Order: sequence, then C-alpha cells, then structure tokens
Amino acid sequence: MPGPLQGVKVLDLTTVVMGPFATQVLAELGADVIKIEPHDGDNMRHPGPMKNPGMGYMFLNLNRGKRGLVLDLKQAEGRAALLRLVPDADVLIYNVRPQAMARLGLSYEALSAINPAILYVGAYGYSQSGPYASKAAYDDLIQGISGVPWLVAQTGATPNYAPVNLADRLTGLHAVYAVTAALFQRSRTGRGQSIEVPMFESVAHFVLGDHLAGYTWDPAQGAGGYQRLLARKPYPTSDGYLCVLVYNDKQWKSFASVIGRPELMRDPRYATQASRAANIRDIYKFLTELFTTRTTAEWMQLLEAVDIPVAPMNSVEELVNDPHLTQSGFFTTEDHPSEGALRAMRTPTHWSASEPAVPRPAPRLGEHSAEVLREAGYSDSEIAELARKGVTKVL
Repeated sequence: MPGPLQGVKVLDLTTVVMGPFATQVLAELGADVIKIEPHDGDNMRHPGPMKNPGMGYMFLNLNRGKRGLVLDLKQAEGRAALLRLVPDADVLIYNVRPQAMARLGLSYEALSAINPAILYVGAYGYSQSGPYASKAAYDDLIQGISGVPWLVAQTGATPNYAPVNLADRLTGLHAVYAVTAALFQRSRTGRGQSIEVPMFESVAHFVLGDHLAGYTWDPAQGAGGYQRLLARKPYPTSDGYLCVLVYNDKQWKSFASVIGRPELMRDPRYATQASRAANIRDIYKFLTELFTTRTTAEWMQLLEAVDIPVAPMNSVEELVNDPHLTQSGFFTTEDHPSEGALRAMRTPTHWSASEPAVPRPAPRLGEHSAEVLREAGYSDSEIAELARKGVTKVL
C-alpha cells in the first residue's frame, strides 16, 4: 500500500492488543504486514460485539491493513512454511517470551542465519536482563506495577486502572518507533538486529517522566508525584462537565478579568506560576466551585472569547460524532467482505509526499493463506496438502 513504509514486509506473530496495535500502525503507514495466526485465531477475534463469529470489533480495529495467514507453528511443516517467508522479510515481530520462540526454533540466531538483515522485534512484559524476565504480563498487571492505580488513588479516588489498554498501546508505539529507527539504521549499515521492547520499562518510562519529582535526585529531595496532575479533574458545571486549563500568567490575567475578579492576581497564591503550583489543590477547589455557577455552553462561549484553553468532556458517542474528527477525515467507511460497512479510523498523521492509503479491511481467518504461500514458492497442490494436514487454513 502507498505510504512511507511501502515495500517493507513485516511478519506479525503477535496477538491480543500490544503487538497487533504496533503492526496496525505499521500497516497504516504502508508496510505489508502478514498476520500469522493459529487455527483458532487471535484471541481478540472473539470478544464482542460482533456480527459474525471470529470477527469481533477489537480484532477489526487492530488488524486493518494486514494480510492473514494461518500456520500451525507446532507442526514442523508450519515452521518450515514460516521460515520460507523469512528471506524476503524486513521485520519479524512477536509478543511471547523469547524462550517460547527458541523452543519453536524461531530464535534470532536461527532467523538471522537465513536473513542477516532481518529486524527481530520482541515485545513482551519485562526486560530479559531483570529478575521478572520470565513473568507473564498483561495490561492490568503492568499498569499496576507501574503505579497507575496508585496515582489514581492520590486523586482521592479508589485505586483503579486507566479504562483503556494504556500499557499495551503505549508499548505498541514504542515498538513502532523501534522498528522504524532500526529500518533507518539498517539502511546505513545493511545489518539487522534483535530488539527488545518490554512493557514494564516502557510504562515506567512514561509514568516517571511526569511523576519522578523528588526522586529525580539521589538522595531524594522529596516524594514522587506531579501535584497538578494529581489534582486535576474535569470541572462540574451547572448542567454537565467541562475541561479547562487556566495555566500561564497571561491566561490567569484574562481569566480573572472575564470572571470579574481582577484582584485575584494580587493574591500571592495566584500571582505567579510557582505560587500557583505550590497551592494547586486550593486553586482547583476554587475553580471547581466557580464552574458550577454557569452552564457548559455559557463557560465555553465566555472562555473561548478570551482564548482560555477549554474543551467539552465527550462521551464515546460524542467523540464518534465530533465535528472536528468528521471534517478532518479521521473516520472513513470501509466495505468489509463479511462484516459490511464499518466505521474505520485513518492513521492520525498526514504526509505531504507519501500520504498513506486507506488500509484494507482486517482479514478473515486464513483469508490470504494461499496468496502468501504462493509468494513463498508453494504450488497450489502443495497448499491444498498443507490445508488437508491442518498446517494451514485457506478460504
């Protein structure tokens, strides 16, 4: 497909969310991503809602732009078929623990012996250089061990996970830049390499970037936590909620004026950015009480008139129907061969010279098995025999 990664071939052995999200982005940017699944398919084929079995909404959204190949890698002929794809591949990405890949005979050493230029990318729970190397990992666990529920509790709420697959998708983006940076380096050196993208380290990097605070120094100069982030919440209005950030000195002067309280800027707590940071919980309490005095629409009109950053608190339905996303072309309608008309999201980036095309719909299980195996040199009769033995599945 057209896009900045046109011509890059990716063998995708990932499942669930983290790896498929990474390869979804690569596919949206033009890479030829071959999704390799077992006979029962990726786990995310099965959670609903769905119109047809094995085509759950999460799978449809995570696997657009990919070609689907079924291979039973527990069978020698399935592994042999995968190895026949390796010489022409640029990237192989997986998200099981490295020991499992080695047991299948699919270690970096085995694959680089076939294709020294291959980029072998492992995205899994924990770095293999630490004591947690062998632990299983899921988004819930990584959010917890990285401090996300603890941070929620510091806001006064019950400890809770962020209600999105934060760890999976964040780590997936780390995998995307790792692949693209490695492709750039390989273009200079001609050499491939093995790359590790661990979830725990990726999310710890993300969380501590904001909340390291006093632990920035050794010994520590105070506790962890960025107090403004721990204090902020959408503000209740008289008829709903509103997201507002009155932040720098210019914005506070404009805000004090528009609410008829210019004397606020003579209050030492409000006078400077540093003093506001030191008194952030008191200031947010004042704002919380203030915003209940008008409707959401009244505040939006008042604040936008003086250039105070403000946005509505959208529901999922409101987000889907947001006029900006609609007019910017973020949503497209795709015609899926089994699912009919689907609302799909374009890649958020835009390119002046290599704009990505709209990706193909997510594959049905085994939809491209015959096509990909033919490209690897198998004849139609050989493909039929592999299907008869249960090594592959063809539509």
